Amino acid sequence: MKKIGLLFFITVLSFSTKSIAQSNEYLSKVKTLDSTIKTLYNVISGEKGEARNWELFKYLFKPDAKLIPTGTNKDGVHIARYMTPQDYINTSGKWLIQNGFFEKEIARSVDKFGNIAQVFTTYEAYKTKADKKPFMTGINSIQLLYDNNRWWIINIYWQQASKKHPIPKEYLPNN
Repeated sequence: MKKIGLLFFITVLSFSTKSIAQSNEYLSKVKTLDSTIKTLYNVISGEKGEARNWELFKYLFKPDAKLIPTGTNKDGVHIARYMTPQDYINTSGKWLIQNGFFEKEIARSVDKFGNIAQVFTTYEAYKTKADKKPFMTGINSIQLLYDNNRWWIINIYWQQASKKHPIPKEYLPNN
């Protein structure tokens, strides 16, 4: 019985040590507003067949955070869909890996007050890192909270650009 107890203790200790090391590694990715946004883009991007680090993805978000894509339904009405980070992984994760997906930030506008920030980040999306022309562009509206230790994503609300709704000049590079 003592051997089982010792084995259990060693197993728990090894998982705890791994978890602490992982937490310290992840913490460095959310220390600044810039590192948090860069980590968001990096963690969802990868070549076809390349696994994503979904644990790191979930680490970016405050509990109860939402990812809110917008789009037009079959009746032409613009709608929003509300997802948790896990919902996003469940609905988009497989597609990202099967198709390859790189989302690249091309411009950013930041408004901060106290410990909150609103970031408009303009993106281009590619199927591979080598692609020269994006297959999609849009704007992510990201709300964040700084808890005096790290930045948390509270919401990501986004819209793809279209002929009807091109990216406004003020949200393009060099403006």
